[in-house]
Amino acid sequence: MALLEVENMHSYYGNIHALRGVSLTVEEGEVVTLIGSNGAGKTTTLRSIHGVLPPKEGKVIFDGKEIQGTPAHDMISRGIAQSPEGRKIFSRMTVRENLEMGAYHRSDRDGIRTDMDRVFELFPRLQERIKQEAGTMSGGEQQMLAIGRALMSRPRLLLLDEPSMGLSPVLVERIFDIIREINAQGTTILLVEQNANVALEIATRGYVLETGAIVNSAPAAKLREDPKVREAYLGEI
Repeated sequence: MALLEVENMHSYYGNIHALRGVSLTVEEGEVVTLIGSNGAGKTTTLRSIHGVLPPKEGKVIFDGKEIQGTPAHDMISRGIAQSPEGRKIFSRMTVRENLEMGAYHRSDRDGIRTDMDRVFELFPRLQERIKQEAGTMSGGEQQMLAIGRALMSRPRLLLLDEPSMGLSPVLVERIFDIIREINAQGTTILLVEQNANVALEIATRGYVLETGAIVNSAPAAKLREDPKVREAYLGEI
């Protein structure tokens, strides 16, 4: 049984039919990526899974239980956390306060301290900035904080939405090295990433979204060799 199963999911923004029967699976321990052009439905898929935009039809099954319709704030206690597009850190709070917000539902102080130490091992820059207001940090540091905050809930499934957006190539490489390490430490990841080259390098499997529907799915290595994928998303002809 897959850790996450999405079956025939339909989601709407008002009258706009944004997702048209999306189905996908994520096995425990995998990194699965969604690739597609802007407006294809990648972020909407994550928002629908996470309960920010509840689907109108279909099922979302996590660890064997249906969770569609569960409010987003309850997803953390179920084991799902998201690092959203645009980071959405608390800009007037310090780094420490942002990380503590990621563990707001927890009461195990020793475990919280252990997880904060883990975040600092992954992102030493955050420890250096622990008392700094988050809004005064660079874009790369804010992205590290957004991921670190999500990890503070100790998720089984981490939803990552455009972690490389706006970052320099050097920082992109660093962020994805850390994502590999997070996965190696046992966290399953569903990744949305505009940079399809990087996404398919790190992923186990991938799904291609076009206009709200999945049009292709395969192991990441196979997608990298697919002529249509290479032309449309990898910048090759």
